Amino acid sequence: MASLPPNLDFPKMEESICEKWEREESFKTQDKLSIERGDEEFTFYDGPPFATGLPHYGHILAGTIKDTVTRYAAMNGKTVSRRAGWDCHGLPVEYEIDKKLNITHREQVLEMGIDKYNETCRGIVTRYTKEWEKTVTRLGRWIDFKNDYKTMDPSFMESVWWVFKQLYEKDLVYQGYKVMPYSTGCMTPLSNFEAGLNYKDVRDPAIVVNFPLVDDENVALIAWTTTPWTLPSNLALCVHPEFEYVKILEKGTSKLYILAKARLPQLFPIMNNKKKWKPAKAAELYEIQETFLGKDLVGKRYRPIFNFFTETPQSKEYFRVVSDTYVTDDAGTGIVHQAPAFGEDDYRVCLANGIITKGDDIPCPIDDNGWFTDAVEPVKGVHVKEADETLIKILKDNGRLVQKDNLDHSYPFCWRSDTPLIYKAVPSWFIRVEDFRDKIVENNKKTYWVPNNVKEVRFHNWLTDARDWAVSRNRFWGTPIPIWANEDLSEVVCIGSVDELAELSGTRVDDLHRETIDKLTIPSKKNPGSVLKRVDEVFDCWFESGSMPYAQLHYPFENKERFENGYPADFIAEGLDQTRGWFYTLMVLSTALFDKPAFKNLIVNGLVLAEDGKKMSKRLKNYPDPNKVIDRYGADALRMYLINSPVVRAESLRFQEPGVLGVVKEVFLPWYNAFRFFLQNVERLEERGSKFIPSKEKVCGTSNPTDVWISAATQGLIKFVHEEMAAYRLYTVMPALVGYVTQLTNWYVRLNRDRLKGMEGEGEEAEKEAEVGLQVLYDVLLDVTILMGPFTPFITEYFYQELRKYQPSYADATNGGGKSNPPIPGKSDSVHFLKLPAYDESRLNQDAVEAMEALQSIVEQGRIVRERRNISLRTPIKNVVAIVRNPTDNVVNGITGSLKNYILSELNAWDFTVVPKAEEHAWVTLSLTPNFTVLGKKLGKKMKACQAAVKALTHDDAVKVMAEGKLVLDDLEIDACDLVPRLAFSKEGDHWEAAETLDGSLVVGVDCTQDDSILSAGKARELMNAIQQLRKSAGLDLKDVVEMFFDEEGTEVEQAVAKNLATFTTKFKGAVPLPKAYAPSWAVTLQSEAAEVGGSRVEVSICRPCLSAKDGLDDGVLSVLSSLDIDSIKSDGSLKCNVDGKEFLLTEGFDYWMSAVAKAKATRALEWLL
Repeated sequence: MASLPPNLDFPKMEESICEKWEREESFKTQDKLSIERGDEEFTFYDGPPFATGLPHYGHILAGTIKDTVTRYAAMNGKTVSRRAGWDCHGLPVEYEIDKKLNITHREQVLEMGIDKYNETCRGIVTRYTKEWEKTVTRLGRWIDFKNDYKTMDPSFMESVWWVFKQLYEKDLVYQGYKVMPYSTGCMTPLSNFEAGLNYKDVRDPAIVVNFPLVDDENVALIAWTTTPWTLPSNLALCVHPEFEYVKILEKGTSKLYILAKARLPQLFPIMNNKKKWKPAKAAELYEIQETFLGKDLVGKRYRPIFNFFTETPQSKEYFRVVSDTYVTDDAGTGIVHQAPAFGEDDYRVCLANGIITKGDDIPCPIDDNGWFTDAVEPVKGVHVKEADETLIKILKDNGRLVQKDNLDHSYPFCWRSDTPLIYKAVPSWFIRVEDFRDKIVENNKKTYWVPNNVKEVRFHNWLTDARDWAVSRNRFWGTPIPIWANEDLSEVVCIGSVDELAELSGTRVDDLHRETIDKLTIPSKKNPGSVLKRVDEVFDCWFESGSMPYAQLHYPFENKERFENGYPADFIAEGLDQTRGWFYTLMVLSTALFDKPAFKNLIVNGLVLAEDGKKMSKRLKNYPDPNKVIDRYGADALRMYLINSPVVRAESLRFQEPGVLGVVKEVFLPWYNAFRFFLQNVERLEERGSKFIPSKEKVCGTSNPTDVWISAATQGLIKFVHEEMAAYRLYTVMPALVGYVTQLTNWYVRLNRDRLKGMEGEGEEAEKEAEVGLQVLYDVLLDVTILMGPFTPFITEYFYQELRKYQPSYADATNGGGKSNPPIPGKSDSVHFLKLPAYDESRLNQDAVEAMEALQSIVEQGRIVRERRNISLRTPIKNVVAIVRNPTDNVVNGITGSLKNYILSELNAWDFTVVPKAEEHAWVTLSLTPNFTVLGKKLGKKMKACQAAVKALTHDDAVKVMAEGKLVLDDLEIDACDLVPRLAFSKEGDHWEAAETLDGSLVVGVDCTQDDSILSAGKARELMNAIQQLRKSAGLDLKDVVEMFFDEEGTEVEQAVAKNLATFTTKFKGAVPLPKAYAPSWAVTLQSEAAEVGGSRVEVSICRPCLSAKDGLDDGVLSVLSSLDIDSIKSDGSLKCNVDGKEFLLTEGFDYWMSAVAKAKATRALEWLL
């Protein structure tokens, strides 16, 4: 016990466990043992994170979920490969390098050289891998960092090529000129799902511009836009063919405008104010001169705003009205300005109406950086978002600005550079997702998600609207797209392997990055003498992460059988944001390749937010450093805090550091104290000559009701955990585990504290009973320690290392036995080598559980009553009565039989009864309340009458309704199940106080009478408590014997001791506290302090045991007696001593006594002792 401190330093303990695992290669050994046993493989995919930053709470949360599930699988008879991976390519890395090197133009990279640029990128991709490994390992996560995979590894990249070629050969790849979300900050297009990752609320200019008709310049079409920077590229105007449009005279300016009739409020905002607007006011603002349908406007030509593109070859088709049903009448003017280079619908509509031609260039005066080119002289070299005000001024100066306002709306930003996105027409390589979208939707139905609504709603909706996926990026650091082609793409070769590239190019390479392969050419078969060159683009890094299941194993070039046997994965987990990211790309590629999902089971976690509900921000420093939280409270506490929260069912969590501390205080400390208490008492037992050997026979043979209950609760917990983990419901498992620890520590150990100490009963019977209790406590501690291994790996390992020592198989751990099969508690060197316990159906006992639940409810309500009446728990109460609604015979028999003494002890009561049903009317009133949720739907308008009738029922009426199972009201018959019964205490008498449970199913009444016998018993309890506190302060163990004394001015405490003598002798094994006057003068005080007993200050002390002597003995003899160690005195009834040469023969019981109590009894000094 010397090695177990009263207060365990959890972080330091965890660090020592980390060292043990590393020293003993525990993770490696767990894998080895499972492979040796031939355990079935459990396939797990770990989405690769970027190592360009340090891990945050989002990573820690996802990592904890992954580790919990994979540890559970490993301890449940599965072989689990847990391999770390790193996302090395793409925007996150390039963005960091661009900032570092101050790169703002693509040309700067080309001037620097792709080889040097990529080498710089390569240098930072693993910058924080050591920090990641340190943090992840410290969190207790078992994952293989030594055998990790990187998306920049040639083997990984080759498999990505293979994936792409499979799609190419299935005619699922094409190059298109498409308007796409474009990041000017990263100088590359983004996929649609990337564009949805980072929306922000912004304020943009909202303007209305006029477009005078060519055939009547006094009349102008008007259009509304929030992107003035696109107006220099305007090529057409679009109306809805079936909307009603009007030509109006605006009376304030005498100008003629055409717009949708439903959109007049855009010009006259007062029309939106329902309180102020009256139709009669219309005549003051405008006059409708003509009405027509949108299709009647089609073909009309207008004067362009700017002349930048009026002289191009295609310009004869520009600047006319077209129609399409995508136009809406809920905003703007019902006329939409078309800039096909910057709008997806604009491009489609202009292409369909011949404004532009497929394959031809379209006006796009924006470069890769988002800056205007020389084509738009007034704003050349200006970023599009900064050009708005200049362009608006030009419009105003030219008389083309009709209205200027601002619009607050949600706008997409680049998820990496955090700059506003634009839509821009760029050539890209696409996967024809729309061609097999229905198959993706069907494959999604084959998967199991927690929570399910994310799959059924959020992800399903995203899939049903999935667009073709742009997988190319005009960047440098990535897996190059393996297409070699001539300039017009009339001859294309798609490469799927290094061998194929070597065969066709004549050069074998060992790296597949641009600097290596861009220079390789392939001889043309169509035009001998010419060569094919690789296209410029690289893969989007999302394509690489979606290829991870294949590429991490270098499939199909290696591990073919292993991959195919383990595919789809049994389990994956990531955050909610990955519904449009990794989950999506996995599903797209797996469907395209194999027409099956990439995974079977998925846990989606929510976001971890700062305490104020805002996004965690390094700049704002609005969250505690994860490493410091671990250093303060330990990784187990952080793990449990995270996975015992709504965040594991895809809801948000406001991270609160006190919550982590709460786990330590409310779970780990009580659990540790129960564990330490067990070890203390086993040690006490063994010091008395009994060797503690775990015995399942003794555990199953006990008849103690609390033993039966805690064993049943443990087996029920084991069953529940297995059922819920099979369904991946961590959010139900963790509350059950936390609740169980509370039951074990706050109820079982507390109810049995004296029994486990050997203080319940006398002699051998007490020790026998103590051993049975300790057997049960050991059994449940071991079971729950193993069961919680996947969830709290550190504290369970710590407990196991102590608990294993009692197992007979512990001796077999030597010479490598602890790292061998089969895994056995005791022999096995780690709790994580063991198999999780299976529940024993024969020990499930619902009757015992229900009876104990009733006991706990009665005790809790009884305590509430004490608090209301301000009665200390040390003061007894005479009587407790319980009125239970429809209790089973088992519950009544339990709480009035074998559990009754526990209720009396917990409430410090003298008597307890359960009121028979026939007498309930004298104690309580039964009332009924309609279940509004159920009856409201059934009764509708009759609900109010029903409520009034139910409320008017008397106690007898309500009893009759519940007995008959129905309530008849005129033409209504209401099932009793749809009524909520409630008991309320009604016994008369001021000495009665009652409390009831929230559902009204239990009422506990307490007789609060306080007479002399009650008060003296309360004083006795207070004195006992003061003595126990002194023993604790003195650091005494259970077996340490002391003598007890008190010093008071009056005699109240002495009278309390006298009246409760039996209680003291039982509690202190025959010892009794005495007045201080009866203490020998030589008694050594171990601890002393003033305590409050019965409202008076009393000096209480505990002393080392010593001899008490007969009054009047020779001083020399007294001196000798005072120096003797009581443990050295033989119990033969006599004692010899020599004083100044004179021999004295002293007789026990006449000249001296072994304690002050023995002397007081023998000399009849205190009559109440006799």
